[in-house]
Amino acid sequence: MKKSILALVIFSFFASTSFAQQTVAANIEKVKKSDNSGSWFDAAPSPAPRKAKNIIIIIGDGMGTAQVYASVVAQKGNSNFLRFPFSGFSRTYSHNKYTTDSGAGGTAIVSGHKTDNKHIGVLADGTPVESFLTTCHNLGMASGFVVTSSVLDATPASTYAHAPYRKMFDTISLHMSQCGFDVMIGGGLSNFRPENRKDGLNPLDTLIKRGYDITYSIEEMKKSSSNRLVTLFCENYYGPVAPGRDPILTEGTKKALDILTKNPKGFALMIEGSQIDWACHNNDAAYMEAELADFEQMLKIVLDFAERDGNTLVVVTADHETGGLVLLGGDIEKGKNECKYTTDGHSGVMVPVFSFGPGAETFSGIQNNIDILPKVYKAMGKNITIK
Repeated sequence: MKKSILALVIFSFFASTSFAQQTVAANIEKVKKSDNSGSWFDAAPSPAPRKAKNIIIIIGDGMGTAQVYASVVAQKGNSNFLRFPFSGFSRTYSHNKYTTDSGAGGTAIVSGHKTDNKHIGVLADGTPVESFLTTCHNLGMASGFVVTSSVLDATPASTYAHAPYRKMFDTISLHMSQCGFDVMIGGGLSNFRPENRKDGLNPLDTLIKRGYDITYSIEEMKKSSSNRLVTLFCENYYGPVAPGRDPILTEGTKKALDILTKNPKGFALMIEGSQIDWACHNNDAAYMEAELADFEQMLKIVLDFAERDGNTLVVVTADHETGGLVLLGGDIEKGKNECKYTTDGHSGVMVPVFSFGPGAETFSGIQNNIDILPKVYKAMGKNITIK
C-alpha cells in the first residue's frame, strides 16, 4: 500500500513539472512571436526624445549665483528661478583675460567661440563668427532680441554685428540694419540719427526700406501689426526699473513672442536683463533687486509660454558676474538680503545656467560658456556646424 502511494506521488510530481515546463515554453514562444517584441528579452522601446522647435536664450548681465539667490530671497520663495528642473555652471573666462567683459562673454554664449575682451562677433584675429540668431534666421526660423540696454550694446550687438571694438556704434548700427531679424527691441535711438554719426548715414531708412515698422514707445509697439518690428524706446539708455522705467522687458518679451510664434518653422529669441550689471557696477543693492524683480516677471512670461508650448528650450545664464557680491545675511521670510560688494567691476567666478524644455538635462554640471550653443543645436536635433 505504501509503495503504491509513493509511486503515485512521484508520478504526480513529474507530471506537474512536465506540465509547468510545457506552459513556460508555450509562453516563451508567444512572447517570441509577439509583434511588440523582437525577442522575449527586449524591453519596451523608449519614446524618441522631443526636439526643441523654439529656442530662448536669456542673459542676466552680471548675474552670478549670489545675485540669483538674492532674487530668490527677495521673492520670498516664489522665485521663477525655482521652476527650472535643471541647473549647472558656466566658466566665463575670455580668450585673453581671466575675467571677461560683456563683448567676449556675449559672443561666447551666442556664437560658441571665445574671443578677446571688447570684441563682438569676431575671433581674436578679427574673423567674423555667426550667432545662433543668424544661424536660425538663415534656416528660415523667426529671430529677434529684447534688451533693457541700447540695441547697440555689447550683448545684443554680439548677435548680429562683427567688430573688434564694442563701441564702434556707427558700424554696429549698420550691421543691425542689415541683419534681417524679425524683432529688435531696446534703446539707442541717438546712434541712428545722421546728425550724431561721423558717416552721416541713416540706418533707420535702411530698416524702413527693408519693411520694418519703427516704433518709439510701448504704446506704439503694442499697436504695431507688423511682423518685422524695431522698437527704440529712448535716445540712449533707459533709467532703472525703479522708480519709474516702463515695463519694457516684460512687454517687449510678450510682443516678441506674439510675432515670432507666427513662423511655423519655429523661432530663436535672445533676451537680456542688461541693468543687473549696471546696478552691481554701482554697488547698489536696491537697484539690483529691482532689476532682478523685473527679470523674474519676464521669466514667468517665458516659462508659462514654454510650459504651454512643450517644444521650447529655455536657457538662462550670464555673461559674467559683476560686483563680487557676497550675501552676509538676511531674512528669508521678510525677503531681505544683507549685501556686500567686493568690487565695482567684473569678477571671474562661474555663473549659473538654468534650463527648461527639450534637451534641458544636458546643461547640468560645470561647462564652458562656449559649450552652451552646441547643446542648444543638439536639442534642436539639427546637425549645425558652429561657424
